[in-house]
Amino acid sequence: MINTANYPLARERNLILGALILLAAAAWAVLVRQSLMMDDEDMGLAMGMSAPLFVAIWAAMMVAIMFPTAAPMILMFARIQSNRQERRQVFVPTWLFISSYLVIWMATGVLAYLAAWLGDSLAADSMWFTDNGMRIGGAVLIIAGLYQLSPLKLSCLGKCRTPMSFILSSWRDGTKGAIRMGVEHAVYCFGCCWLLFLILFPLGMMNIAALALITLLIFAEKTLAIGPALARSVAVLLIAYGALVLAVPQALPTMM
Repeated sequence: MINTANYPLARERNLILGALILLAAAAWAVLVRQSLMMDDEDMGLAMGMSAPLFVAIWAAMMVAIMFPTAAPMILMFARIQSNRQERRQVFVPTWLFISSYLVIWMATGVLAYLAAWLGDSLAADSMWFTDNGMRIGGAVLIIAGLYQLSPLKLSCLGKCRTPMSFILSSWRDGTKGAIRMGVEHAVYCFGCCWLLFLILFPLGMMNIAALALITLLIFAEKTLAIGPALARSVAVLLIAYGALVLAVPQALPTMM
């Protein structure tokens, strides 16, 4: 006999998953459109954007990349809240968790813009930065590769790979609890992925191929059994590519 009691929960799960997919698809559409609109002469790190536009594009990027990878955690949170609602316990809507998660990633967009603005200012004031921009990009790639091997990266990755473990160690009741959990999970995701986003500066912030590869990498690291091993393999590739760029700057065509 079919257990119809599971139907509402399954329906809610499908609705949440469908909403995440639609939001991610819309964000990808925004990114592709923006990349097509970019002028080849806008070679600065900030791409000629104002701060609000840059942060808005960054937010779209985070929705496109992080929502698919955060889906298991979001669905786990929604399932527990649904069960609490059925038992007439205190529960909160899942959008509070998602919103607080996204706010943290939008805040990182402000930091990214400041970094881009500083880089553009240094390039404008010093020929050394202009002449060595590609080698600086190579150094960033090497640093990102080394971070892939760091204990902090692996610790944050472990938190992101096990939603139930995060729930058991970080659960908080009520509205403030949901917001705190969303912020905490975003911080773990940031600790796991931030240097993978930093390499977008040398690879091209609107480089759709690079964005797609980073999305697939983050998803694989978080969800597949080979995730930790994949992180180490990517580390080797980033370090090797960065070393190549230091030796042959033209190997990083996006910053020529």
